[in-house]
Amino acid sequence: MSRFGLIRKNIGIDLGTSNVLVYLDKRGIVINEPSVVALNTKTNQVVAVGTEARDMLGRTPSHITVARPLVNGVIADFEVTQEILRHLLRRVSKDSIFVNYRRAVVGVPSNLTEVERKSVEDAVIGAGVFQALLIEEPLAAALGARLPINEPTANMVVDIGGGTTEVAIISMGGIVTAKSLKIAGDKFNDDIIRFVRDEFKIAIGEPTAEEVKIAVGSVLPVEERLEISVRGRDLTTGLPREILIKDPHVRAAIGKSFKVIVDAIREVIESAPPELAGDILKRGVYLCGGGSLLRGVAEYISKDLMVMATVVDDPLTCVVRGTGVAIEHFAKYRPVLQDPSEPRTIRL
Repeated sequence: MSRFGLIRKNIGIDLGTSNVLVYLDKRGIVINEPSVVALNTKTNQVVAVGTEARDMLGRTPSHITVARPLVNGVIADFEVTQEILRHLLRRVSKDSIFVNYRRAVVGVPSNLTEVERKSVEDAVIGAGVFQALLIEEPLAAALGARLPINEPTANMVVDIGGGTTEVAIISMGGIVTAKSLKIAGDKFNDDIIRFVRDEFKIAIGEPTAEEVKIAVGSVLPVEERLEISVRGRDLTTGLPREILIKDPHVRAAIGKSFKVIVDAIREVIESAPPELAGDILKRGVYLCGGGSLLRGVAEYISKDLMVMATVVDDPLTCVVRGTGVAIEHFAKYRPVLQDPSEPRTIRL
């Protein structure tokens, strides 16, 4: 701390499609908020950010817009993303008068273009951070799961997030082969909305679909009977109506999308060098992200691919914990971090 009380902090950020998480050096996770913002279109002012804004989805007057500025892991609205980050970082530093964010490690999808990576860096720096370094989400997830990424052995990570699913095989501190899909939690919600509309002739919103997915979602039949009452607008009469949704309905809704994810995992394994493929058979596949919490996910993947699949501890925060590991052991993990302001070496 300087004579003027300036406090320098390092942070890790998981800039997710569904949630933004912030890890503060030496303190752990201090922010976990939805990536949602409510804007007043008359005054161009931010009305709410995070949970408060998410609760407004589908419930606002015409002059208030509730937006999600990150789509499929990519910044769709730069200014709104920057405003969310600025708001959340201000919340982290509310206990200190003078705060300077020296360095941030930010988790990003593995398939971002150079322009998209630069936009992430600019948004973080514009929010008040001096230096922004990027780490691909599979690497961050592996660090968060405490996997030995620097050893010459296969660490296979499947991160089923909100906007994207990241599948990667990591060895010797780098990604050997990877695949990124725009099929994840948000796509499951869309599938549920479409199924309820087609099967029951009821219109429901995204928050309700998310509630259904969490309450009764599964990819394999379950022993207990799962059901939830759902209220929406009857497409025939235009009036409110309540229906009962059971777990087989959700499996029917999301089954096709989940099969695409499993096929992607198979493709990545098939493209791996033989020695690493052998390691995967021995070590298995590590699952993280909110989608890994769906009932039966690990069992389905294990049965379909004949490879053991395990959900890591606290899969929702795995990526941001990995950025925290990179921040707290910066010298050790600096080689796996990327600075978008510097030219990247293209791997062929």
